[in-house]
Amino acid sequence: MAVYTEVTDEALRAFLADYPLGGLRAFRGIAEGVENSNYALKTASGDFILTLYEKRVDPQELPWFLALMEHLAAQGIDCPLPVKATDGMALRTLAGRPAAICTFLPGVWPRRVRPEHCAPLGAALARLHSAGAGFTAVRPNGLGPPAWAPLLDRCRAGGDAVQPGLVAELDSALAGILAAWPAAGSLPTGQIHADLFPDNVFFLDATGGPRVSGLIDFYFACTDLLAYDLAVCLNAWCFETDGAYNVTKAHALLAAYQRLRPMAAAEWAALPVLCRGAAIRFLLTRLYDWMMTPPGALVTRKDPLEYLRKLRFFARAEGPASLGL
Repeated sequence: MAVYTEVTDEALRAFLADYPLGGLRAFRGIAEGVENSNYALKTASGDFILTLYEKRVDPQELPWFLALMEHLAAQGIDCPLPVKATDGMALRTLAGRPAAICTFLPGVWPRRVRPEHCAPLGAALARLHSAGAGFTAVRPNGLGPPAWAPLLDRCRAGGDAVQPGLVAELDSALAGILAAWPAAGSLPTGQIHADLFPDNVFFLDATGGPRVSGLIDFYFACTDLLAYDLAVCLNAWCFETDGAYNVTKAHALLAAYQRLRPMAAAEWAALPVLCRGAAIRFLLTRLYDWMMTPPGALVTRKDPLEYLRKLRFFARAEGPASLGL
């Protein structure tokens, strides 16, 4: 569970007075997530999500995230739409934190990913990338390749306590990934989600199978290689609990994406190293959090070794065909 910034009834009612949403009916904390404090909010106008942005998020970047969501929603993407106060501003302050209200999206995220989730996911990701083409503001990926070596350096002192020999293995893997990483300008670039894990995708049951009803949590979104977003999804959606790679899921995801946004041959060729890069990115951030989270903190640490196993799998992959193309 996450640590929340507490919001009193009085403070919330005063905050809502600046919005055309009617009176407060109910609100409650949402226990999922570790980056920000989220509350389910019900007013006379309906259901909304209130987010208080915690210290890990740079307040200066929040207008970019909110503007991207507003742009994507205007393009028909099912994502949270920031609600503007009577002064026209979506970003305000509550309980000493930057805060925003966004529209509520129906649906639930899949606790167990099935193959029938993966084609709708691939199609939704392709639509997201196409819709983002008209959003020209740039935000570099703060957790892209330039960040990986410094992050590994911060984990050197305690990395081998997590698993003997881990730091040396990551040094070798990272050197190979960076040497093979696509050169700047060689692949299509645009606005990517960069964190599209199952808990950030909502589904509703529909005739013919589940359909995506919402994409949420855009606070790692950035301007980067479009195919890297696919690599993140292959890491997050296509492995079973026993560590096996599910080619059926991967094929469904990639084929649905390709139907809506056909990828260039260079993107397919780069996908194995992009998958290795995505694996080491999440391995390193999990490793850092594992080492730096103090005992007793009300945050559930995620196992970094899950992504070591994925990194090893992608290192053994024999070309794009072995990933489900």
